Amino acid sequence: MQRDAMLTQLGYMPNSALLGQLERIENNTVGYEKIKKHIMDLHDTLRVDGSFVAMSNTNDYFKIKVEAHSPEIVEEAHEKIKHFSDKFKVTLKKLEHKETYYIIGFHH
Repeated sequence: MQRDAMLTQLGYMPNSALLGQLERIENNTVGYEKIKKHIMDLHDTLRVDGSFVAMSNTNDYFKIKVEAHSPEIVEEAHEKIKHFSDKFKVTLKKLEHKETYYIIGFHH
């Protein structure tokens, strides 16, 4: 998937700054090529519940943001994220006191 298409699918309007940020995220995410399609699939799956995958503003990682409107849907989003992590061997880092995860990369 081309970077422009990936940015568009995530809801961004591609420009040189965002393309540069995406390139840094790609380089910083271990095994990125193995998991990039799964990241986009997770984004599509979570959007139904109001959650999403985005580029972090503070670190060169993708972040998963849980923004569901009820405790049940929040729980469901966390279950989808755990399933994604387990199934595709993706290391996540949950931020303390936030409904946010960083996608660190693929692990063997």
